[in-house]
Amino acid sequence: MSLVERQDLIDTESLAWSGGMGSVGDYIALLKPRVMSLVIFTAFVGMMLAPGHIHPVLGVVALLCIAIGAGASGALNMWYDSDIDRIMSRTQKRPIPAGKVSREEAFAFGITLSIGSVVTLGLLVNWFAGAFLAFTIFFYVIVYTMWLKRSTPQNIVIGGAAGAFPPMIGWAAVTGNVSIESFVLFLIIFIWTPPHFWALALFKCGDYKAAGVPMMPVVAGETSTRNQILGYSVLLAPLGVSPWMLGFAGSFYGVASAVLGLVFLGLAFQVWRVREGDAARKATIRLFSFSIFYLFMLFALLLAESLVMGL
Repeated sequence: MSLVERQDLIDTESLAWSGGMGSVGDYIALLKPRVMSLVIFTAFVGMMLAPGHIHPVLGVVALLCIAIGAGASGALNMWYDSDIDRIMSRTQKRPIPAGKVSREEAFAFGITLSIGSVVTLGLLVNWFAGAFLAFTIFFYVIVYTMWLKRSTPQNIVIGGAAGAFPPMIGWAAVTGNVSIESFVLFLIIFIWTPPHFWALALFKCGDYKAAGVPMMPVVAGETSTRNQILGYSVLLAPLGVSPWMLGFAGSFYGVASAVLGLVFLGLAFQVWRVREGDAARKATIRLFSFSIFYLFMLFALLLAESLVMGL
């Protein structure tokens, strides 16, 4: 590294740890808006599928609180992980490593939004949903980010629960409790997370190795990771159909989810079978990209059927 490059790195680190100069866009980036969009969508589906009724205004309030709580988790995640975010190419342009927002500012931002979202959801909707949101933030920040992420290759498996809770919180916002149906929605996202994220981890293995994060490909090797991707995909395919089998989704969802599950399984098999060269890289990218489409379509189909049946 040249002297100029070294000085640039020192200057960036100094900004990240002391003073910030963040814009509104930088603070929005701290919220991880792409992740937030999935949280909002799955929480909304949970609300729409839940029995009972919630006033539209309170429904909007609930969704906003869930979204802000998810964003707060993202900000606190970036606060804690700013050291490794500077190392990985995928995260180097985030506001803290880029020197646009200081760690102190990100921490204060995340804590403020966390408390505000939980208290507002509890006061205006119900305290069960508020407590559930608080637990989700705690799980993502403390259990996953601070503990599991840097200590075990099972970080995504266990920590993925945080990303799977939103439909249950949406359900709880309407009913004040949870049920087997909401738990099935949780399980779909929970089992989907490892093959989705490990496909990315295979592609970005060098980044995680450089940062010292014990992702599955780094610790157990690519062969074991591919085996586990296939194993989780085998579990996911029938689980995706289970809302129809349990009677809270229609036959159209049943057929469509089965087809989507078979495609997911086929792509996972390609990742398992093709292990070298550019073909292997393309197989992991295809699975990662389709996995996002797969989850979106499952919940979109559930939402569409609930809207049609409600007409």
